Amino acid sequence: MIAYAPAALFLVLFGIGVLRDRRRFSNAVYLGLAVISLLFGLVVSADARGDRGHPALEWIVGGLLLVPFLGALVLPVFLLANGVKMIRKEGRSPGNLLSFLAGLGIVGVMGLMVVAAATHSRPLLVVAGTTLLVTAYVSFLFFCFIGYAFLYGRLRPRRDVDFVVVLGSGLIGGTRVPPLLASRLERGRKVYEAQAARGKPPVLLTSGGQGPDEKLPEAHAMADYLTERGFPAAHVQREDRSRTTEENLTYSKAIMSAARPDYSCVIVTNNFHAFRAALTARKTGVNGQVVGSPTAAYFWPSATIREFVAVFLDHKAVNFSICGALALFCVLVGLR
Repeated sequence: MIAYAPAALFLVLFGIGVLRDRRRFSNAVYLGLAVISLLFGLVVSADARGDRGHPALEWIVGGLLLVPFLGALVLPVFLLANGVKMIRKEGRSPGNLLSFLAGLGIVGVMGLMVVAAATHSRPLLVVAGTTLLVTAYVSFLFFCFIGYAFLYGRLRPRRDVDFVVVLGSGLIGGTRVPPLLASRLERGRKVYEAQAARGKPPVLLTSGGQGPDEKLPEAHAMADYLTERGFPAAHVQREDRSRTTEENLTYSKAIMSAARPDYSCVIVTNNFHAFRAALTARKTGVNGQVVGSPTAAYFWPSATIREFVAVFLDHKAVNFSICGALALFCVLVGLR
């Protein structure tokens, strides 16, 4: 049982973190470490049992160990195919190229490993080892991010709220609400209606300023979209100054605090953006959790990669220090 002690420890830390505040990236890391520790415990347990091991346990361990290798083969094909679809449907903007570039990157890392092993070049082996370790670290964080974001999206607010904040996005032709934003507004309407049915209708706060290519603030277009479809105008309020998610939440917080100092809220965005929005809500001191609205499946991979990159860079001092330490370790090993 000692082999499972690290998994139990990280699982306890994960539980404590979620109870304290769901909106922490450390929760995602604890969950990832618990999963890896559990896998390590299963391997140690299966090895310790030897011939007395249970066949089912050995099959489970073998299957889990194969997952990274199969993923390294299947994932780049999926990302490249998704990247091509994104380019066809959404255009060639940098954000839309992320899944394609990620697929190319995985292929490039595998190619580098093969060439380094075939040539036995020490400098190339050092570069390949550094690349592999840094990629492993970033991949670990990425899968922690995905796993906890999936879990966070299924945790519902525990009580009634005073406000439902719907975050804005770009408008079509500078005036019209696109499907992505309409999805957020419809989810916000459902949250509002569910609480209104209990006799405590909240205020729905549309949040979004006016971009350089827009003819009116996003908040106004969002409010018009709702009221034109029968939403009660008296329960709509607008925050029309923000240009980023952080500003969305900062300016919305000011409006909510002025109306009710002890407010609570639910924040609505698309599902791929929910966890990062939750991290930003915690950073800006907003008293609320985030719920996500559906997104087209083909859009999800690139959008999720973009969200992860933003979170990674939000903690760039720690992450770059760890990557630098891994690179230094490989260089020192290569010089021996």
